[in-house]
Amino acid sequence: MSAAELLKTPLYALHLELGAKMVPFAGYEMPVNYPGGIIAEHRHCRSAASLFDVSHMGQVRLVGPDAAKALESLVPVDIVDLAVGKQRYGFFTNASGGILDDLMITRRETDLLVIVNAACKDADIRHMVTHIGHKCTVQPLPDRALLALQGPQAVKALARLNADAASLTFMTGRALTLAGADCFVTRSGYTGEDGFEISVAADQAEALARALLAQPEVKPCGLGARDTLRLEAGLCLYGHDIDEKTTPVEAGLTWAIQKVRRAGGARHGGYPGAGVIDGQLAHGPTNKRVGLLGLERVPVREGATIVDGQGHKLGHVTSGTLSPSVDQPIAMAYLAGNHALPHHEVFAEVRGKRQPMRVAPMPFSPHRYFRG
Repeated sequence: MSAAELLKTPLYALHLELGAKMVPFAGYEMPVNYPGGIIAEHRHCRSAASLFDVSHMGQVRLVGPDAAKALESLVPVDIVDLAVGKQRYGFFTNASGGILDDLMITRRETDLLVIVNAACKDADIRHMVTHIGHKCTVQPLPDRALLALQGPQAVKALARLNADAASLTFMTGRALTLAGADCFVTRSGYTGEDGFEISVAADQAEALARALLAQPEVKPCGLGARDTLRLEAGLCLYGHDIDEKTTPVEAGLTWAIQKVRRAGGARHGGYPGAGVIDGQLAHGPTNKRVGLLGLERVPVREGATIVDGQGHKLGHVTSGTLSPSVDQPIAMAYLAGNHALPHHEVFAEVRGKRQPMRVAPMPFSPHRYFRG
């Protein structure tokens, strides 16, 4: 895609003004980092508060009395019992139990707000219109921007714009007025830190971003640090750590499948791939997503092959970096189930050499969500 064809978010001009290095991402021109650099941005988010532009993500309203039931026919997640003001993580599955996309769902007074990944946005909207468009109204919201304010001081900064922000707890949401704009705010994010995601009208996004950046705790943060932060937090990136060939069980996301939707539950099955997923829940998957900690200071990148001491292939790395917080190489990989054991030692092939790594629990950096 040429630069001219790339889409721009409502904050594009602000990114340029702030000196961002722009790169193509999911069809958009997005900031990868600002002049301070990725490591400084990463550390600022872990210690203070960082503002991310995530307006490339898709926002969709599902409206109608049967919207929750309709959405349940596409996801293995409990939507029907989701209370107003509560948010839940979920995923669309295909007939073989693979993940078409992962998403965030919030029940509001009059609708469900669904946030989907940028690269999957058009396919997800088609998927919903095709399969549940006759059961509820599927309304994309292309005129909304999305900002993420993340970090331990995010609440202090946001509460200056509206004190009610502090009343939210992890995975809840409410309508709030911020800097004169009508927003919908959830206390959630993609860094492992406390923080908020803010849906705002596109034409008010820049004014809100400037109001947030005017707070002493807040600095802008790009996609580079977003990636290292979410990897330390053990969070999957769609198209890398999860895709249409990986199931939620293989990906270690079974915590997101509530008991009511599992075999024996009151509303079990009824979504694509339910048989495959139920089978893996009962008997375990053959491959499993694990965390890996490098034992030498050589970063191990996506695509690296993982082998045992004899050189037999065990799996592959899906994400990897030199972790700014842990100060060691970290990675996520899929390994054969019999090797996906705590503290098991394996080797990553990096430029013809074998780098020792150890299977490690995730997150690599502890989650600090605010649960009240």
